[in-house]
Amino acid sequence: MASYQEIKNYVLEKHGYRVKSGWIAHAKEVYNIPVRKAPNRKDNERLWPCPKKRLEQIKEAFTHFEMI
Repeated sequence: MASYQEIKNYVLEKHGYRVKSGWIAHAKEVYNIPVRKAPNRKDNERLWPCPKKRLEQIKEAFTHFEMI
């Protein structure tokens, strides 16, 4: 499984913008990829969910790294 940094670098090179770690974690939940709860997370609600227009591009990175 690819690291968050590898996914960030892939999206930056391919699409020209930086993604947040929280966006990647949210996208993992959307596409049913296992994600661990961060130790500093207080509840189950995301403060910064991934914007819908970015989900498809993060999904492309997941497919590239054979995560889905």
